[in-house]
Amino acid sequence: MNYASPTYVEETRIGFHFLSSRTWQHHVLRVAINDLKRLTGEPRPQGGSLLDVGCGQGKSLRLLRDAFQPTRVLGLDADPASLELSAAEAARENIPLEVLAADCASIPLPDGSIDIVFCHQTFHHLVEQERALAEFWRVLKPGGLLLFAESTKAYIDTWVIRWFFRHPMDVQKSAEEYLDMLRKQGFVFGAQNVSFPYLWWSRSKDFGLLERWGLRAPPPPGRREETLVNAAVRKPA
Repeated sequence: MNYASPTYVEETRIGFHFLSSRTWQHHVLRVAINDLKRLTGEPRPQGGSLLDVGCGQGKSLRLLRDAFQPTRVLGLDADPASLELSAAEAARENIPLEVLAADCASIPLPDGSIDIVFCHQTFHHLVEQERALAEFWRVLKPGGLLLFAESTKAYIDTWVIRWFFRHPMDVQKSAEEYLDMLRKQGFVFGAQNVSFPYLWWSRSKDFGLLERWGLRAPPPPGRREETLVNAAVRKPA
């Protein structure tokens, strides 16, 4: 991983290897995409063009294909090594993939050319978050869908994440701050399009062990710091 971007903080070596692990694919990606499918409502969008921003090593591609059946799939990442792995993953899954070596703050696509933008655990790496969100808005068609899944500051700013991973700490946000950012950009959504998963791996103090052992009930929403936010939001038609 030897790449430089003024608006993106690269992953650590440990983080890079974690993104190829079964834990990442099964407990993080799969769970998030299943939740985002639910948040889009019915009928679920099918077909069209799908852009995976921060596509990493391509482990989301099969899950996204199965969920949304896009006719055109594009993967964007600032890391050339990740794009090579994404292309190899797409070939294994027989998914025609267009790779874009670029930063989320400057997407080399025409205005209104994409039906779905998928942004999973990428935004907290971005330094220029407002610029990136404006780019998502620009490339989306009217009525287009942004699938947004992020870890919040409550999770990123913990010892275990600081120890093993690397992020721009001054731009990390709470769940509500991320939702406010989406609203200010113009995206529309309701409560039915948002969820706050409280998954075991996002609770770095005890990884939810006390709840899993039946020794404590998990704190309900409103009485906890949310560690994750998922949202399926639309650019108005």
